[in-house]
Amino acid sequence: MKIFDCHSHWGTKRGYIFRTEEQFAQQEKIWKTKVDLFSDEEMVAYFRKNNARVILDLSFTKFLPIEEIREHHDYAFDLQRRNPETIFGHWLQFQPQRALESIREFDRAMAANGGFVALCVNGQVTGVPASDPLWEPFYQLSIEADRPIMVLTGLTGIGQGLPGGDGYVLDHGHPRHIDLVAARYPKLKILAARPSYPWQDEMLAILAHKPNVTYELHGWGPRQFSASLKKAIAGRLQDRVMFGCDFPVLRYEKVVEDWKSEGYSAQVLDKVLHGNAERYFGTSAA
Repeated sequence: MKIFDCHSHWGTKRGYIFRTEEQFAQQEKIWKTKVDLFSDEEMVAYFRKNNARVILDLSFTKFLPIEEIREHHDYAFDLQRRNPETIFGHWLQFQPQRALESIREFDRAMAANGGFVALCVNGQVTGVPASDPLWEPFYQLSIEADRPIMVLTGLTGIGQGLPGGDGYVLDHGHPRHIDLVAARYPKLKILAARPSYPWQDEMLAILAHKPNVTYELHGWGPRQFSASLKKAIAGRLQDRVMFGCDFPVLRYEKVVEDWKSEGYSAQVLDKVLHGNAERYFGTSAA
């Protein structure tokens, strides 16, 4: 089965989404999967084995000093240049509070010839929801560069089960922030990311209303999707929904088989697993 994975993370020690023993333990508790670090070559081989082309999210870097952010970005771009058939590109995350240095690095990164490069807005973890004006320079630059942005929505496993949710505010990932951004910036292409639990019907309404919003479903197994989302995937949203795995926390072997088990037609599966994303992103940017 051909796969275009719109959102996964690095499985290497240098790029792994979680950085501490406490975070590793949280992965096992929330996602019920163990940490298994890959070398660069092993990670690429895993994608190739599963016939997957992937956009990777190097998410933890946003809190680092800018010099270290650049080093990690250049590491990511170098691996993509050597493996464009498996790594399509990267979602980059920033702290919008660090506006000047962050926007400069975002601009540099998009010009660095490291495959597809675009912004991922993580309102919950940065504490700045997508509708906050601090993100405006990033949106304007994305429009100028004709790049979509990814906006994370719904329940996050980050901080889940910890006292106070480790300080993260779930409401910063409410889909209303996506609606506000889509209305303010009609030329901005927005890829809403993750099933938007517990606001799934609100997210479906936004997709019906705003044609500049599309949907990507990493982080959850499809068996856990709401009944309304499953119905929309099989029907009116079948051309606007894309696959994301969330490797290495989740793996293709399980997630893809779960997609196949849900009773979708072969035509719908082809669209979701690769066709819609190939059309959305194109193939010339790799």
